[in-house]
Amino acid sequence: MGVVNVTPDSFSDGGLHADTRAAIAHALRLVEEGADIVDLGGESTRPGAAAVALEEERRRVLPVLEALAGATVPVSVDTRKPELMREAIAAGASMVNDVTALSSPRALQALAGTSVGVCLMHMQGEPGTMQANPSYGDVVREVRNYLAARVAAAQAAGIARERIVADPGFGFGKTLEHNLELLRALGEFRSLGVALLAGLSRKAMLGRLTGREPRDRVHASVAAALVAVQNGAHIVRVHDVAATRDALAVWNAVRINP
Repeated sequence: MGVVNVTPDSFSDGGLHADTRAAIAHALRLVEEGADIVDLGGESTRPGAAAVALEEERRRVLPVLEALAGATVPVSVDTRKPELMREAIAAGASMVNDVTALSSPRALQALAGTSVGVCLMHMQGEPGTMQANPSYGDVVREVRNYLAARVAAAQAAGIARERIVADPGFGFGKTLEHNLELLRALGEFRSLGVALLAGLSRKAMLGRLTGREPRDRVHASVAAALVAVQNGAHIVRVHDVAATRDALAVWNAVRINP
């Protein structure tokens, strides 16, 4: 899953693709590099980020989505607003990626009568304050239980299990050690019975481990994606598509032809 941030305050690219034309070009470049899904977002959810008004998020996202309607891969829209979920689906989105796991009022209903996929992510708190003091008794158990409850809620609302993806939310209300525990134990999330997504690309945890700034975390991001796939992830959400695909091609060759 290739990341396209149509935001002026993205942690990973500093607003490099905030302009509609630049975002479209970047999305098409990711497809050329081998992205299987493009994930389009108009609201930064980095630690400390402020919420974006619906009208502004709509202005950022919908023109890019409409331009990608003829793309050869599905387009996911990263939003927590039910109104934009509906509009994005009507404009051709194949998936909704929600950092609040469809917990907003009317969010479940926005997806229930459709055939699109949905990614349900765990987040402790909200982006503005989530990294202030994240705390868990047992991070793996608590995150897994939360996602199990959200999967059940989605199914109860009429969203078929095969349409659901679960994401433990690396970096969303977690310390470095919480993130590492989740990555080590990612295989335990198979018990959810849905596809697993891991989003580790360029995140602060990798900066803590390497001392590098976001744009210089390509190698660490590729390593993290490879570990995630080895530990059970079905989808990796990444900024550096070509580098990640190359690493996974080698890993797959060894795995399939030992």
